[in-house]
Order: sequence, then C-alpha cells, then structure tokens
Amino acid sequence: MRIFRLVLATLVLVTALSVMAIESEHLEESVCGSIQEPFVFWTWSSVAGKPNPEAASRIPNAEPIVHKTKDGRLLRGYKLGSTAAGGVVIGSVLVAQGNAMLADQLLSSLTSFSQAGIEAYIFDYRGYGNSEGKPRLKAIVSDYKELFDHIGKSTKGKRFLYGISFGGIVLLNVVGSGIAFDRAVIDSTPSRVSNFGCPEKYDPVVNFPKDGSRFLLLAGEQDNVVPIKNSQELFDLAKTRGSRTEVRPDYAHPFMDVDSRIHQARLELITSFFAGAENREAR
Repeated sequence: MRIFRLVLATLVLVTALSVMAIESEHLEESVCGSIQEPFVFWTWSSVAGKPNPEAASRIPNAEPIVHKTKDGRLLRGYKLGSTAAGGVVIGSVLVAQGNAMLADQLLSSLTSFSQAGIEAYIFDYRGYGNSEGKPRLKAIVSDYKELFDHIGKSTKGKRFLYGISFGGIVLLNVVGSGIAFDRAVIDSTPSRVSNFGCPEKYDPVVNFPKDGSRFLLLAGEQDNVVPIKNSQELFDLAKTRGSRTEVRPDYAHPFMDVDSRIHQARLELITSFFAGAENREAR
C-alpha cells in the first residue's frame, strides 16, 4: 500500500509539472514575431539594468512582495503602504512601468500615492530584474490580469491603474478583458502595437472601453520616445468616449522630464485624479 501511494504521489507530481511546463510554454510564446519579439524584449530588459537591492531600504513604507503566476513564475516587486494621516486608505493602484524600467527605480516617486492614502503595487516584469520567466507580451498581459485580481482581493477601497508607456499597453489589455476598476491613468502610450507586427487584438485602441469616463490620458509635446502623433488615435478615441485628456507642452516621456518640478507636478495631477474618485463619491 505504501508503495502504491508513493507511485500515485509521483504520478500526480509529474502530471502537475508537465501541465505547468505546457502552460508556461503557451504563455511565453511570441505573438509579435518569433525573432523580433524575443530580441526586442532582450534589448529593453538589458537597458532596464540590474535591480538595486538598497533602493527599498531608503523608502520606509516599501515592502518587498512576491506573486506566483499560474505557470509558476515568481514576480517580485514592492508594496508601498499608506502613509496618510490616521492610516487612511482610499484604495490601491497597480503600476505598470515603461519597457526599460525596473520596479525599484520608481519607488521614490510612488510615495506621492501612498501619502494620499493610496497603496501602490509595482513589480518587475516577467524576465526583468528580480522576476522569473521570459518577457513576452502575451505572458505579461496575463500576469497583470492575475496581479490586479489578487490585489483587489487582498486590499480594500478603490481599485486604480497607472500605465506608463508600454505599461499602458499592458493595462489597457487588462481593462479590455472586462475587469472592474475605478479609475485609470494612461501616460504616453502609443495607439497601436499592430504596426510592429503584433496581433491587432493587443492594440490599445481596440481594448479601450466604450465608457472612458474613468480615464485620464497624458502626453507631452517634449516626448521623443512616444511622440504625440503615435498616441493621437488613442487620444481622439478617448475624447469621444468621455475621457479626460491632457497634452502638456512641458511634459517629456514619463520619468524623463527635464525638471524635477515638472515630474512632481505630473505625479500630483495623477494622484489628484485618483483621489477625486473618493471625493466624488463623498459628495
């Protein structure tokens, strides 16, 4: 009987590992070209650099966290708890950064959210920094659906999204899957990725909801990474669907503003947009 149980347990384990391997291969397939997509993500993740193990120690309310994906990859990131007076928590925001950034590089800026009572969550993308796996568009979108669902179940209050450049592509795909959220900020995100060989179903304009009243879209005239012309279709669509849109003459690409005061004003605008959801409900 003991031998039978051992054999059975072994079979169960082997089957589970086989399923996980198949699921991982399925998620990490290239959808934007078998050569192009791996090369582009390799380039981006290389530019992002290596994690700074001391970054979080400089932020008193930064807590390292880990999420295990459905295909067994470990995504590592940080939670910044609320530092608002009285420990007030308005809600939580899932941040998806640019394609050449790591989570720890944004921590000091995200304190703008935590000071307003918004708990911030940010992770290294799959295959970046401290996170496992191969970075692929399909897999990253899947990861952020999981992350948003997991954070929503473990936190209280409003549910916000902040997508930066490539992160906006990811989060608009999450929105397009039909999630329930309160407000979202999409900052300097191109209208389409299909012109780079990706399927049209991943295009931000395809995933933008019919009701855009919960969105703030930002762009800058000084942005040389994602020029306004690359976002114009998305902005035009968002306006027709009730979104707030801001094209600022002094904005560059997010986190690349030439003046720290411009960067801080940008963060304050985003924070006030999120906080406004709470204020509107209170009236």
